[in-house]
Parts: sequence; C-alpha cells; structure tokens
Amino acid sequence: MMRLLQSRATLSVTVATASATKSNLITAKDGATKSFNRWRHHGKVIAIRREDQSVWERRAPFGPSHVQKLVKQGVKVIVQPSNRRAYPMQVYLHAGATVQEDISEASVIFGVKQVPIDSLIPGKTYCFFSHTIKAQESNMPLLDAVLEKNIRLIDYERIVDERGARQVAFGKYAGVAGMVNILHGVGLRLLALGHHTPFMHIGPAHNYRNSSMARQAIRDCGYEISLGMMPKSIGPLTVVFTGSGNVSQGAQEVFQELPIEYVPPEMLRKVAEHGSQNKLYGCEVSRSDHLERREGGGFDAREYDEFPERYISTFSSKIAPYASVIINGIYWAVGSPKLISIPDAKNLLRPANTPWLPTSKGSPALPHRMLAICDISADPGGSIEFMNECTTIDTPFCLYDADRNKDMKSFKGPGVLVCSIDNMPTQLPRESTDYFGELLSPFVHDIIKSDAKKPLEEENFPYPIKSAIIASNGRLTDNFQYIQELRDSNSYRSRHKIEGRFEASKKALVLGAGMVSAPLVEWLARENDVSITVCSALKEEADGLARKYNGVDSVYLNVTENTDHLQELCAKSDVVISLLPYSLHGMVAKCCVAEKTHMVTASYLNDEIKELHEEARRNGVTIMNEVGLDPGIDHLLAMECIDEVKEKGGVIESFVSFCGGLPAPEHSDNALRYKFSWSPRGVLLNTLSAAKYLSKGQIVEILGGGDLLSNPRSLNFLPGFALEGFPNRDSTKYAELYGLGRDVHTLLRGTIRYQGFSQCVQPMQLLGLIDPEPHPMLHPHGPDVTWRQLVINMLGMSDSSIFYENLKQKLAERIGDAEGIESLGLLEDTPVVKLNTPLDTLSHYLAKRLAFEPQERDLVILRHEVGIRWQDGRREERGINFVVYGEPGGHSAMAQTVGKPAAIAAKMILDGEIQERGVCLPFTPDIYRPMLQRLRAEGLTATETTRIIN
Repeated sequence: MMRLLQSRATLSVTVATASATKSNLITAKDGATKSFNRWRHHGKVIAIRREDQSVWERRAPFGPSHVQKLVKQGVKVIVQPSNRRAYPMQVYLHAGATVQEDISEASVIFGVKQVPIDSLIPGKTYCFFSHTIKAQESNMPLLDAVLEKNIRLIDYERIVDERGARQVAFGKYAGVAGMVNILHGVGLRLLALGHHTPFMHIGPAHNYRNSSMARQAIRDCGYEISLGMMPKSIGPLTVVFTGSGNVSQGAQEVFQELPIEYVPPEMLRKVAEHGSQNKLYGCEVSRSDHLERREGGGFDAREYDEFPERYISTFSSKIAPYASVIINGIYWAVGSPKLISIPDAKNLLRPANTPWLPTSKGSPALPHRMLAICDISADPGGSIEFMNECTTIDTPFCLYDADRNKDMKSFKGPGVLVCSIDNMPTQLPRESTDYFGELLSPFVHDIIKSDAKKPLEEENFPYPIKSAIIASNGRLTDNFQYIQELRDSNSYRSRHKIEGRFEASKKALVLGAGMVSAPLVEWLARENDVSITVCSALKEEADGLARKYNGVDSVYLNVTENTDHLQELCAKSDVVISLLPYSLHGMVAKCCVAEKTHMVTASYLNDEIKELHEEARRNGVTIMNEVGLDPGIDHLLAMECIDEVKEKGGVIESFVSFCGGLPAPEHSDNALRYKFSWSPRGVLLNTLSAAKYLSKGQIVEILGGGDLLSNPRSLNFLPGFALEGFPNRDSTKYAELYGLGRDVHTLLRGTIRYQGFSQCVQPMQLLGLIDPEPHPMLHPHGPDVTWRQLVINMLGMSDSSIFYENLKQKLAERIGDAEGIESLGLLEDTPVVKLNTPLDTLSHYLAKRLAFEPQERDLVILRHEVGIRWQDGRREERGINFVVYGEPGGHSAMAQTVGKPAAIAAKMILDGEIQERGVCLPFTPDIYRPMLQRLRAEGLTATETTRIIN
C-alpha cells in the first residue's frame, strides 16, 4: 500500500513538473506576443465616445471583450463615461480600458451614430455611421463641420469588399428588432381595426432583456395561431421579405419562431386567397423577382449594378398587392427603382372588394390587404417612397394615409402602419454591440494606423478602409465628390433662413393674378415647403397677392412680349401653374418642356399642348390639364362614380352633366341673369361654339355661330332654381376618356345658366356684338365712339341722331328682342373702350358693368345624372349635386373651385404623388381620389340622390 502511494506521489510530481514547464512555455510565448504587439501598436490611443445622438442609443462600437483584446495588443483604449451604455463602465474598466471624459489624446475616435458638431475634435480620425453618403439634408451641417475641422471621416456603411458587399453592419440585429417591432405593431393595428389577435402577446423589442426573451413571446403567439385563434375576417396573412442579406436573415430568424410556410413570389396570390389561417406565409423576394429592363425585360445583375436607371420594379404590381406585411431590408441607392412609389401606394391602399378580404358577422373586413411595412433600411424617400421621415423608438409607428399623403401618429384610420426606426438595433444593445464589434475587429489594426494630419495620399490603407473614407484633409475624397453634386441639385436644396422666413425647397410659378388666383395662392402658401412667385402684366395685382400671403413674391411679366423672361422664370421653378387665357397655354407649355419644369392648367387640353406629349415624357415633365371646375371637379366626381359602379359589376348607360358659375339668386338682377367672377370673354365666346353629343344612341351636332342657344333645355334637378342648360363642346369623346364603353347610349356635357340668359345673348349674337373678328370702328387708335353709335353702325344705319324709340324699333325688327341690350346700357351715349373686336370690347364693358359688388356672392352648380344598369337587371338613376356659394368680400365660388383644385394638383406633382410624365388628365384613381379628399377638407363637397327603376 505504501509503495502504491509513493508511486502515485512520484507521478503527481512528474505531472506537476510537466505542467509547470508547459505553463512557463505558454507564458513565455504570450509575453513575446504581447511584447511584439506593444511594439507594433506603441503609442496608439483610440477612444470610444459616448452616444448622444438619441436618448435610446445604448450601443457601442466595441464590447468589453473586444476592448480587452485591444489592450492586450498594446492599444490604449479610452472610454468616455456613459451610464446609458448597455455595458456598465466597471466592465470596461475590468477589461483594461481607461475611463475618462477627455478623449483628445486619441488619434482615432470610434462611435456608432452621428457626432454632435460641437463635440468634433479637429484633426482626428472619426469612425461612425455619418448618414451623409446620399447627401441627407439633415446631416449636411455635420459634413461641413468635418471638412472645416480637417477630420478624416470613415463611415462603417462604406467598409465594403471589392464586390461592394458590406463588411461591418448591425444588419442582423436591425432585422431581429425590426421583426419583433412590426409583429407588435400588427397586433395594435388589427386591434384598432376591430380584431383581437395573438400578436397582442408581443411587445416592442426594447421591452425584452434580450432577443431570446422576445422569441419566447413570439413562440407563444405562434402557438395560439396554430390553434386557429386568428379571426376569420382577417384572412391568410402573408409576410414578404425583400432581399436575402443580414437584415432579411435576422428578421426571418425571428419569423421562423411562428408556424410558417414559405412560398415563391408567384404563389403569393394563391395563398392570399386560399391559404390557411393556422399559419403565416413567408416569401423572400430577390432582385430578379421584381426588377426587369425597361426595354426587353429580363434581369442581369451586373448590368443592374452599373446601370440601375435601365430597370423598373414590378414589386408594386406583382408582389405588394398580396402582402399583408412587408419587411424591407434592401439597400437603396439614388437612381435605383423604388419598390413602392407614392402613386403605387394610392392604388395598393385603396379599399377594394376582393375575395381574399373576407368578412364575418361582428368583425369588420380589412380595408385592404396591406397592414404594415417595416422599412428597416430607413431611407427617407428611398425604396418606400412615401416614407419621408424615420420613426423613432419613442414613437415607433405612423399610419400613412395615401389619399392625403400624410402620416398620422395613430393606429386607427385609413392607411398602412409604417415602422422605420433608423437605430433599430439599439433596442437589443448588448447583442448588437457584441455582433458589431466582432465584425469591426478585423479592421481595427488598419484603422488605428490613420493619422488625419497627414495627407491621405501618404497613407496606405487596404481597400475596405480606403473605400470608406468620405473626407480627409478638408475635402471630400474622390469616391465621394458626388455628394456635393447631389447637394447642388434641386432634390437636395437646403432650407436657409432668409429675411426672417425659410426659403422653401419647392418653387411654384403662378402665371396670372386675376380673379381665380387668390385661392390658389392662399392654399399653396399654407404649405411651408413651397415658395410662390406670382407673375402678371398688371403688377399691382401680383403685388396685392404678395402682400397678402407669406412666402409670395411678385414679378411683372407680359408673356406675349417677353418670352425670354418667361423661359427664365420657368427654368427657376419646379412647377408652373398657368391661369392665363386658354390661347396662351401652348406657349407656356413649350417653355416648361424645354426647361424640364412641370406645368398645371385648369383649362381644356388643346391640340398644341397635346403635340408636346412625347417630348414632355422624354424630358421627365408632367403637364397636367383640366384641373379646375369645368373641366376639373366635374371629371373627379364623374370618375369616382364611374369606377365605383364598374367595381361593383354595374354598367353606365347614360351620363348627363351640366355645370356653371352664376350669381347667387338674389344678385341675378340684370337681363343677362349673370355676373362675372372670371373672364367674360370665355363666357361669351362659348355661346358661339359648336357642340356634339350622344342622345339615345344618336349623335347630335350643333354648328357654331350661335345655334347653341337656340333651344336651351329646362333643368329642374334643383326645383328652387330657374335653370337652363345647353351642350358644351364635343361630349362624345368622353365615352373613351371616361372608359364608358359601348353600353352608354346617352352622353352630354353642358353649361348651366339661369333661365333668360339665352334669350338675352341671342340678340347680341345676331347684332354682331360677340363677333371675335376685328371691327373698323373699334380700332384702338380710331375716332371715339359711343355704344349707341356702335349699335347704329351694326344695324347698317348712318343717322346717329335717330330718336331713341325709333332706334329701339329698328333694333327689334332686326333681332327680335331689344330689351336685354337696352337694359345693359348698350343704347346709351356711353364711351366705348375700343379693344379691336366686338367680343373683346363687350367683354371689357360687361366685366365692369356686371361685376360683383363687395358684399355680393356668386354660386357654382354642378350636376351629374348617371344611368346605371346592375347585373341583376335593376336600373338606377343617380344624381350628384355639387353646389358652392362664394364668400361675400372673400373668395368667389368660381375662384375657389378653379384655384384650389389647380393648387392641389400642383402640390401633388411637387410631392411626387403624381409621377406620370407627358400630357396628362386627372382620370386615374391615384389622382382623383386624393384630390377629392382634399377638396372635401376645404368644404367643397357633393351630395348624391338615387332612384331605383325596376
């Protein structure tokens, strides 16, 4: 026994001696390594600054384990104190860091997010996400400070390999946190829509200590889904992931905690319509699934990387309509196709009767399939175009209303829920820090060699670091010179404070300061991001508008005399709104197309403008016509009704529309039963027009020259008014424009007047007072003439001394009824202001004589009568009445209903809501629906009546 114990003791000593020898060898090796690294990094000092860009920011570029490795390699690591950082200061101290406020000793300073300008130390190398590489407007002051202070800026986002793949990012945990957040948001959104769901078990990502705890809550939710506890009225839920990178993979890892089935993009519609409610359907969408060449189709990754402008995205038409939730994790570069544009959103978020939106008793159907978007890429105005501003951890969600193009801080109401937090990973700060530090560590040794005081050309950085240096030695590096070009472009114009107000980034030019201009200018002036210049040949009119509204400038301009000045003003503008006479719109449109400036008119589309369509489209110009009252609001109300009927399976058999501006009944106290709230010339000239319409399958044509008023029809849809109407222009073309098809047998668009108007105007026509051709007596430089003398001349008489009664008699013999002409003062010895033609001369006279007094008001009446045949054989007669009174002493009804729609259309173009290029009309839902909604917000509303005919 003793011998055995001695043997064991001997063995123990031997083992111990061997272990000691091995330990000594290891210690010697470590010492040599440490000595080498200390020599290698001798004098190198780096700093980890505190994060103060957001109160929620708890991440760091390195965790304690990474700091410990750096310290062992001879690098001094200064950590700026922060009680907010996820890892406490003691842990960094134990890792060997120096904790102190002053970090000026460091040559390289590491952070995560943008550094406050006042905290930037000149002559240092800084590493952080600067969010400047797309010339993001809010961070341009930071970039200017970096240049001014000769800082070398290394942006993590641009540390890439030679293929362009990012090497350092929080992407995975952005995806993890984003997925947790959006599942939480979906629960709240569905609750606001009237549905309690298992998603209510899931909280926001920052509520959990780590992602494992969040995943457990998601598994609990998934268990209830698998048991069939989702409301039947919601239908199958589909989740679409864009891309397959770290962001997408992080989100999908969380998604896979739920009961799921993956399907390819081409199966999305099928599962949206017929899928199970005991699970969720996932779909990963790659670039080749939705990008295709503009010409010829197909996708080539290499070509796309080099020429993204050659491609379009079909995501909004082929994938998004069948997605309940979209998780967007793709990188978006300026010039690349957008996944969902603002017009796309209007279509996608439109309530529709579709088989994949079921209803059940007591549970409302979803308004549309798309519930939520988690835009983890957080690129304002990028791949999700309407996401103009990032949300925050404080307010993680907004509800985007496509019709109003507005965000609401609510879960209830129309729209899609959007989560787009630009610092999403900080909701899981420890895991994010550890993950990011592991990715960054391989590049640290190259970064800490940087000496910002040396010329960059003397430094030798490997490709991943060199590619990430945005600025050095007071200038942008060669790879990032484009940032300045972006800043200089119109898309990135900054707002500067000038003369006590902000200069807006969007510029509107208003041509004309007449009767309808004021409501247009007033509406646009409410928009803080639009500056307005009003031009007029009557400078005092433009000056009056400029004095009345903030942010409005006035300019003298006679467009017929100075086209060079017109072109110069167009070039400086983003949109031109022409309220000039109809005949001048073509000239303005040519200037706009040449200068690549958008244009809006309230007038009918003419052939001169129509010919500019292809050139305008090539130049990226929108020329929007017919967005006034008539044409304008009449189109919007017509298309709303027509499209609704079509969607429900009905057919339009007849469409009759009348519209007109009138004095309020109490002010219709003249023979014409009319007063002028806009140019009289157009009113009078219209009475000479030809007309064409469809009546019970027969085309009826009325020749021009005065026949239009020969047989006005009595209108009794508002029995309290004595109204008449007559056809207006060519109504038959609207069968195609409105998409009515072959079933329509009656189609008429006409003008409304009070009864008596036609009876008064026809004698003027017969006499020649509305003749648009020059008259020798009306030459501006000819002899003076009175109205009495002019009428006598038009009667073919030479005796100007004829008795008044005899003159009336002669006039009655010629035109049948002289009462109207007499009551308007046209037989008196009143001097004529000669304007070359009888039409222009009479227009000028009536504009003064029949003008509205300050306390008088006008009236607009619009009526649509729509005959509908339904699938079950029923016939419906639907009436749409739009009646607006003017404001005594304020805006007239005509000015409001012409000016405001034009202003709204112009703003929609400026905001990117209208992206159709070329010559356009407001006939599509993405245009007419938001326009009507915004007009209704102004109190400009229509009422409907209906009658069923068996």
